[in-house]
Amino acid sequence: MGDDRMHPAGRGKGAGRSGEAATAAAGCEGGGCGAASGHDKHGAAKPGGGAAGGHGAASEHGEHGAAKQGGRPAPKKYVFVTGGVISGLGKGIVAASLGRLLKSRGYSVTMQKFDPYLNVDAGTMNPFQHGEVFVTSDGAETDLDLGHYERFIDEELTRNGNVTSGSIYGSVIDKERLGVYDGNTVQIVPHITNEIKERIAGDAEDADFAIIEIGGTVGDIESMVFLEAIRQFSNEMGKQNCAFVHVLLLPYIQASGEQKTKPAQHSVKELLGLGISPDFLICRSERPLTGDSKDKIALFCNVSQSHVITNEDVESIYEVPLRLHDERFDALLLEHLGLESREPGLAEWRAMVGRLKNPTRELTVALVGKYTETVDAYFSILEALRHSGALYGAKVRVKRVESSCLTEETVAGALAGADGVLVPGGFGSRGIEGMILAARHARENGIPYLGLCLGMQIAAIEFARNVLGLADADSTEFAPGSRHLVIDWMPEQKSVKKRGGTMRLGHYPCELAAGSLSRQCYGEPLINERHRHRYEFNNDYREAFEKNGVVFAGRSPDNRIIEICEMSRELHPWFVGVQFHPEFKSRPNRPHPLFCGFVEASLARGGG
Repeated sequence: MGDDRMHPAGRGKGAGRSGEAATAAAGCEGGGCGAASGHDKHGAAKPGGGAAGGHGAASEHGEHGAAKQGGRPAPKKYVFVTGGVISGLGKGIVAASLGRLLKSRGYSVTMQKFDPYLNVDAGTMNPFQHGEVFVTSDGAETDLDLGHYERFIDEELTRNGNVTSGSIYGSVIDKERLGVYDGNTVQIVPHITNEIKERIAGDAEDADFAIIEIGGTVGDIESMVFLEAIRQFSNEMGKQNCAFVHVLLLPYIQASGEQKTKPAQHSVKELLGLGISPDFLICRSERPLTGDSKDKIALFCNVSQSHVITNEDVESIYEVPLRLHDERFDALLLEHLGLESREPGLAEWRAMVGRLKNPTRELTVALVGKYTETVDAYFSILEALRHSGALYGAKVRVKRVESSCLTEETVAGALAGADGVLVPGGFGSRGIEGMILAARHARENGIPYLGLCLGMQIAAIEFARNVLGLADADSTEFAPGSRHLVIDWMPEQKSVKKRGGTMRLGHYPCELAAGSLSRQCYGEPLINERHRHRYEFNNDYREAFEKNGVVFAGRSPDNRIIEICEMSRELHPWFVGVQFHPEFKSRPNRPHPLFCGFVEASLARGGG
């Protein structure tokens, strides 16, 4: 990939490359690569951690959507994060970083992302267009920014954490059909704006802070109704309880050696025209802001000079909270909202960033997938690898391998130098045969293998074909006419017609077999992990697999669903496939145990 520094933005979408995990091209790929209060110490959700949420109106709202303030000793504080000039500036990272800073000072925080697209959720969106779909514990398919939020604030969010225009309009239309509006003309204002305000005020009322990111760029038609809603909301809740943070770009012109403030000025002017006066301006730039730039922005944007905050490029997205703290952003925000500026506890975070930036060894992991040309498609996986690598003082280099380009002749070359092979999730038949070739190469050559969701199913198909001798072994998803469907529909999925929100979603319990690699990694017999799938291992083949060295290390408590497949340690040093998505529960200061086990095994193979 060349230079792998990452703009702190790093939200993902178009934000650049990560500095902690260098990437290299392989095969014919050509794009970029990618713990909570409800978690136990190993990253598995505690029972009941991550309550299912619903939308709908909150009971403390008046008829026009303004939250009533009675019954609380002090109002919650709301911080709205918007973006201007261009997209991909990293509003999500700024919002998440602020959440981390406020938590470090002892305040409780919840977060939300309001997305202006008309999809009801992110579940059916193309990874090439939208990147990763992040799944919450209660089964919501959400924008990848929720992954940033969870990793930074170390809290499990719910389906209330991601609200789209599609869900807002759908709810209002449903209410109109039910006669909720008593025959009144249903309009953008007040009905849509009221629905938006209800979603804001109804989320996690016990938190000290609610940080709400508004997707899109100021000036976009799609996001205007959200901006109008938060304008109204701040008036109703009281300006003393709300803060507006605007993230914008200060381009640097190399030829003239100047920082240009005019785009920022125009963006703020656009926001002012919508009735919102930003309290803080977070200025994305390749370089630190000069005093002249800060003065000019403060003068023309009607913001205090101390509230113009530098947000320059850094190596790691996890540095951003520290840089914003150095700019006194958190202290100034608390002062602005009239709250106590408690002493921050950032020592653990600083130590984690130090480990990420100063590795003492390296390893290479081949990520064999079908969306490798998209930087954001595997974002949580890439972060989980970085978290685990840092724990062992190692830099994880990710070699992205486009599975659709692999053949029997090219697979060995494409995976050359890999200390571990990881096959991630995905849907559809494209690239499947290449993944099967990669799984076979890892199995036959003793290379540590981690299969996630589809990656477990791939390992099962490969084993059935090349060890059990079932040449046409396959999945119902790819070859429904095969005689040996080792991966088949989950029974409850066979009659499902709608694609959106109908898979096996969210966290489910899994019992771990004593003596297994997985049990060794987790250190306990029962875990909870997040799922997103329609197909499962076909139990008709259990006996044949077990007789030939496969260990079913994880099963649902009723013994119906195979959750984890392993190779016996007599046959392979570390080969694990899981039906769930452990990457969603990894944290920078608390890596996921399966990723830790995989990285440790890969380091052992590579001699690191």
